[in-house]
Amino acid sequence: MSDVLTQPLQFTDPRDLADLRTFATRARSIDDGAIRLQAAGPVLAAYVCVLRPRLLGESTPTILGLRTMALAQPADTDVTVPLSAVLDRLARAGETDVELPVPPMTVSESWAGIGAPRAGWEPLGTLRDTALRDAAEAGIREIAAIIPDKPGALIVNNARATVWGRELPDAGGLPAGAAFAALTLGFLADGDQRLFRAGRWFRLSGTRGHVLVRTGSGL
Repeated sequence: MSDVLTQPLQFTDPRDLADLRTFATRARSIDDGAIRLQAAGPVLAAYVCVLRPRLLGESTPTILGLRTMALAQPADTDVTVPLSAVLDRLARAGETDVELPVPPMTVSESWAGIGAPRAGWEPLGTLRDTALRDAAEAGIREIAAIIPDKPGALIVNNARATVWGRELPDAGGLPAGAAFAALTLGFLADGDQRLFRAGRWFRLSGTRGHVLVRTGSGL
């Protein structure tokens, strides 16, 4: 870890802080890791990692969750900080607060160093939220059936790589892990997600957030 001094982020609405708290809480339930806070002008992009390869040559795709929020004051920030530290500050926020003090301690995460394309996204159509939810829940059940009571890291990683690296049917090559990310981060409702592709990257976009997927082994 290292320390940085960053100005607090000023939001336009207290509900944005509540949304960020929900997003970070859901992300921490998957992986008690880090969150990347990237502010450019009037918009904050908050990234979390849902899945990533942890062993050399592992086929688990790198899957990130993204929420964007409006800022009341333009900012220029790009830090990766512990989820626990952000949640600690959000827990102390009052109902009318619109300011988030950025934690001073940064962490190094390999997934935070890879950036999804900003342009060149080709639309592939839409996927129903209900179909994604069904796929995610089926994958969760399958992994639960594979993993024994006291699994080792290798067994867990192999199960996740097998299930979440599998392509969803009729989704242009999108890995099933994208459905898991959309479900666990609360991005699914009762509508559609728009699907895009740019090279090795896929993007699922809905009203609640975005799922970014980089296919291929390794980070």
